[in-house]
Amino acid sequence: MQRDLSLEIVRVTEYAALASARWTGKGNKHSADEAATSAMRSIFSSIPFRGTVVIGEGEMDEAPMLYIGEPVGSGVGPEYDVAVDPLEGTDIVASGRNNALSVVAIAEKGNLLHAPDMYMEKLAVGPRLAGHLRLEDPLDVTVCKAAELLQKDVTELTVSILDRKRHADKILILRTLGVKIHLLSDGDVAGAMATAFPETGIDLHVGSGGAPEGVLAAAALRCMGGEFQGRLLPEDDAEIARCLAMGITDPSKVLSMRDLVGESDIYFAATGVTTGDFLSGVKYQFGGRAETHSVVMRAETQTVRFIHCVHQTQVYLGSA
Repeated sequence: MQRDLSLEIVRVTEYAALASARWTGKGNKHSADEAATSAMRSIFSSIPFRGTVVIGEGEMDEAPMLYIGEPVGSGVGPEYDVAVDPLEGTDIVASGRNNALSVVAIAEKGNLLHAPDMYMEKLAVGPRLAGHLRLEDPLDVTVCKAAELLQKDVTELTVSILDRKRHADKILILRTLGVKIHLLSDGDVAGAMATAFPETGIDLHVGSGGAPEGVLAAAALRCMGGEFQGRLLPEDDAEIARCLAMGITDPSKVLSMRDLVGESDIYFAATGVTTGDFLSGVKYQFGGRAETHSVVMRAETQTVRFIHCVHQTQVYLGSA
């Protein structure tokens, strides 16, 4: 991969974040998502590569931009798979809450799983636990094993999980064990990524969430030496048929990092839209300026760069 591609893709997430952050707290998630998607797509056209969206805003007939299969990039250069979530946390932005991100992952063609839009059971951990836990194990076994590996008492462990009714049983198990729980209103890409940033204090991310978001989280964790395991949760025959149509012959299989993001180099970038566990949100300044806070990573070197950038938004609005 090109060494300077990291700075190119972080421009994509920066401008998507700038566009969507204007809708923070205004109760209109659709306009926020549309603003992020439009901005992201416009910047992609200037990047010298031939990308194909494998995880995006939906199928061509349900998404006008960044749909699955859409070509992106300048049309010149190497070929890449592209996974995007222009606004991970549309409800978060609409209600003015924390942890909304703009996210992009790019890998060599054929490496990113074409994940169907359905639920996925997830287990995400940072580098210290990578390779030591199994999604198939009962949750209490996983928690106790993690505590032992981290040399912590179980009551000192912090586990993040989406605050959903479907997780009531898991949350009860965690509370019975005495684990500290970090409940997420939305945004499980950020929740999974947080396990690899020691300053967040998050040790594990568990539960179920969107499968496309699982692939994005796996890409990020591979860049940081963490691990993500997933298992698709099709709810009916139609969803099973969708898995088979997308080349997933065994929907019940536990998906490893290799299954989800391959073994080639990966670039990953995320920009905070609203302030979260490890990224600050967009901050507007005097004179039409705005500050963004991003992280950009590369799997091959496991380099993690944090970028603070001040933008002249009037220039941005006039030209990408």
